[in-house]
Amino acid sequence: MRLDQLGEWELIERLSAYAPEGQLADDAAILSPSRPGAVVVNTDVLVDTVHFSDATMSPQDLGWRAAAANLSDLAAMGCSDVLGLTVGLVAPGDTTWNWVEGVYQGLSEALQRYGGRLLGGDCSSGQQRLLAITALGSLGPGPIRRGDGQPGDWLVSTGPHGLSRLGLALLQNQLEEPVPADLRQRAIQAHQRPRPRLDAIGALEASQPQGTPWRVCGTDSSDGLQRAVLNLAHASGCGAQLQRTALPCDPAMALLASGERWCLNGGEDFELVLALEPAWAQRLCAALPGCQVIGELVAATSPALSWSETGLPLSDNDPGYRHFS
Repeated sequence: MRLDQLGEWELIERLSAYAPEGQLADDAAILSPSRPGAVVVNTDVLVDTVHFSDATMSPQDLGWRAAAANLSDLAAMGCSDVLGLTVGLVAPGDTTWNWVEGVYQGLSEALQRYGGRLLGGDCSSGQQRLLAITALGSLGPGPIRRGDGQPGDWLVSTGPHGLSRLGLALLQNQLEEPVPADLRQRAIQAHQRPRPRLDAIGALEASQPQGTPWRVCGTDSSDGLQRAVLNLAHASGCGAQLQRTALPCDPAMALLASGERWCLNGGEDFELVLALEPAWAQRLCAALPGCQVIGELVAATSPALSWSETGLPLSDNDPGYRHFS
């Protein structure tokens, strides 16, 4: 069977047979998880024409975005501090030094903003430009696991979804309907300079109700909000309901024809999607600007994801970003 027939999630499921049980179930790996400040490590690959294009971002934006994607995975595991990055660079021989320098300038800007340093890496010639980033961080007050949710937990988003996809559509001149200038600026910024939500970890710790043990279920939304919620529900053995009236969509973007669809499945927003006990969810939303309750985990159902207002299932025709398609 070919990879475009398997898809990314089935591929990961099959590859998990070669790792310890549960090792590939989260956004990153925790080394020696019982130790305070345990090291967390993850790797992401960005491929020219698949994940980036000269038509939609500068080399500096690409460097920032490559770092942000990896740091988002660290945040999704509960990291409070970034230790650093290693970079594997593959590029054809006719690639200019200015392009390479710009990428590393963007990487450095992100590290200056969020902490950590360039630790090393490798470089090679190849037919296609590629960045393979490995990020290391230190665990904060406790781990965030996709499989730690329970029925009754409230689903929380740390920020709006869909802006990155709107930004990409604007940069590719795909939209025919008018977009207000301020929304255009926010969307392009969200696509080219996303923010990994490392700040949410401190807010989680500060908002933890006294006497409540640390149990945080979560992931980041790099593959879309709907996919993130489905991942949490599946890993936790639950179903999930989303509030259609509480989708985390920029109010101006919600007026666009594709607003809801891109909010659910646009991808690459790099917000955190969490499942928490209701009291903790309320306290977190009060402490973290832009954070909101979007639904809840329920007992396992079929289909796994539905609207809370009607009980109708969400369409699975567009379940987020697809590799190998």
